[in-house]
Amino acid sequence: VDYLYLFDCVFGEERRVLCYGVMAAWLVVLFYLLGDTAAVYFCSSLEGLSWLLRLSPAIAGVTLLSLGKGAPDALSTIASFASGGGEGEATAVWLNGVLGSVMLVSSAVLGIIGVHLGACGVAIDRVNFYRDASFLLVSLVAVAVVLAAGEVTIWGALAFTSLYVVYVVVVAFTHGRAPSKGHGAEADHTADAFSELCNVAETKFYGDQEPLLPDTAPLLSYYPGDGDGDGGGGGSKKKIRSAFWSVLRALELPLWLPRRLTIPDASKERWSKPAAVTAVTMAPVLLSHLCSRATGITSPLAVLLGVLAGASLGAVAFFTTSPDAPPADHLAAWLAAGFVMSVAWAYAVATELLALLVSAAHVMGVDSAALGHTVLAWGNSLGDLVANIAVASRGGGGGGAQVAVAGCYGGPVFDVLVGLGVSMLLSSWASHPRPVAMPAEAGPFQTLGFAAAGICWAVVVMSRRGMRVDRTLGFGLLAIYLCFLCINISQALGPV
Repeated sequence: VDYLYLFDCVFGEERRVLCYGVMAAWLVVLFYLLGDTAAVYFCSSLEGLSWLLRLSPAIAGVTLLSLGKGAPDALSTIASFASGGGEGEATAVWLNGVLGSVMLVSSAVLGIIGVHLGACGVAIDRVNFYRDASFLLVSLVAVAVVLAAGEVTIWGALAFTSLYVVYVVVVAFTHGRAPSKGHGAEADHTADAFSELCNVAETKFYGDQEPLLPDTAPLLSYYPGDGDGDGGGGGSKKKIRSAFWSVLRALELPLWLPRRLTIPDASKERWSKPAAVTAVTMAPVLLSHLCSRATGITSPLAVLLGVLAGASLGAVAFFTTSPDAPPADHLAAWLAAGFVMSVAWAYAVATELLALLVSAAHVMGVDSAALGHTVLAWGNSLGDLVANIAVASRGGGGGGAQVAVAGCYGGPVFDVLVGLGVSMLLSSWASHPRPVAMPAEAGPFQTLGFAAAGICWAVVVMSRRGMRVDRTLGFGLLAIYLCFLCINISQALGPV
């Protein structure tokens, strides 16, 4: 969408307020599509792949399930680097968005958890906390080094991304070991609850499968059961609730149907043979269209190949699947197809979201970095806020507190090392042997400094207070984030 044309020519100055309202609503829709695609389709495929590969909870938590939880951030970052080639306003917006999300999750979200659990006196495992906090600090230092250098080569990007491999190995060796004295109960819950970091849609591929994702309400819970309600509200309340969900489903249909008919879904509770055959048929067509848009080369031959591939795969799916249950013989192929198409959808939505934010910054006359620190960071981190607080509240804060704190550090580690790392790796690969230029701004260094200050505050306070997640920790982190927010807003508004 050419948003600048809409701002200036379609709406104009006289309808500027209406234009802001429409664009704000469209921004919410794009955030919804990005998060919902990851929650319903992306994580559904990831859970099945984790089960097929028989990954342990620790490894699944920091690899596939962390990928599911951080998919919007990671895919958005990759999209921004692909569009900007490592430089330009688009890349700067999303770089500030990633660092702003790190600041928000590691300071504000953890601070809210500390305030929420302050009266419980919950202590967490010392080794796991130091491990996650240390790797997040190392990740921020690595970003600072890359930004200070001003450019990155393919070898530098490879070294940057490989830090996450080191993190996975360290988790594998430290996860589930004997905890430090006094924290056994909390640490014992960690292996069982680690998958709660990816708190998304319930998915089951076989009846006897032990789900990696928890049986809790998904973050974007708009698929209510027909029998909900306990009879205490009377028939009128049930009718109002039913009418509300009917209207919501009708509004959601234009957003749900295109994804349903292009993303293969082999989950047991959502299996539909007509939808599955249609998705397998349309997926190659959509992929060929997205590839032609990404490369800027519109080739009729590519579209024709997509149509032929889709027709062939659709015919195979029609004759090899049952209308009653998803395929069991070729489940890996279905999961891989769902994974690829959910990535394609998230990539397309992230690109559109980026274009909207950059255009809005131009129209409103504000620094685009400010939108990255605020609007983009808040939108991408809303799921972390809801999921981590919900996990921390489970079971009186015992094992849930351990998992929530791990999510506040492990999630940002993934966003930085995988989101930024893969983005820099792809950009440097495309421009090899020429290095990729990085945005030369003071804003990212300021964000890195505040994020490092929050980590140091958490390490010092928790070490001195017996590893308890309390209100001293929470109020201190919230104060740091408030200072960071005030400084960035004042810089965006400029001198009055």
